[in-house]
Amino acid sequence: MKRLILLASGVAVIGSVSALVIPKTDVRASDDEARFPQLKMEQLNDEQRQFTEEIVKVSSIGTRGPYNMMLRSPAMGERLFALFDYLRFHTSVPPRLNEFAILIQARLWTSQVEWTAHYPLAIKAGLSQAVADDLKEGKRPASMQPDETVVYDFCMELSNKHEVSDATFKRARALFSDQQMVDLVALSGTYVTAAMLLTAAGDDGPSGKTPPLRPLPTH
Repeated sequence: MKRLILLASGVAVIGSVSALVIPKTDVRASDDEARFPQLKMEQLNDEQRQFTEEIVKVSSIGTRGPYNMMLRSPAMGERLFALFDYLRFHTSVPPRLNEFAILIQARLWTSQVEWTAHYPLAIKAGLSQAVADDLKEGKRPASMQPDETVVYDFCMELSNKHEVSDATFKRARALFSDQQMVDLVALSGTYVTAAMLLTAAGDDGPSGKTPPLRPLPTH
């Protein structure tokens, strides 16, 4: 794989597997407290070491975040790694809409790691800060462009209602190709998987920082 910045912005880390060791100050809980302690080189088997080499070549967060979970099932992790590579860098969905769809799932799951990483990427890709900030507050964004409105409605219906209405589907069909619609669904589900991995691990991102997302109100 040529590149993958799954859940982080900034400069990619290029280096050896020694980048696997992360100082405790960079994680939310200590190794003794963490549900899935940060894996160290001496703990890895050959399959995990090979996967780690792929991760640290291209990841700006080392093996933190979802990678720490994925390493525990390296055969699955490598396949998920490849899927993220496609959905981030080779998808048919335009970057602005792709990043918006990721932020939608980050918001629905209150995934601090996903939001922190993808908020700046979404703005860089052309999503307006007003749209992103409304979404952050759990509001329907007021100033979405027409294609953003379709993505928002499509993703929200699929996630919250577990269906897509005929009306929303027809609006999506008028704007997007079959491949784009399939890629959008796959992107949403894959980032739900990442959010689930992070949530199950109790990973709220770096300690010492105020999380960007407040919990959504329950109904």
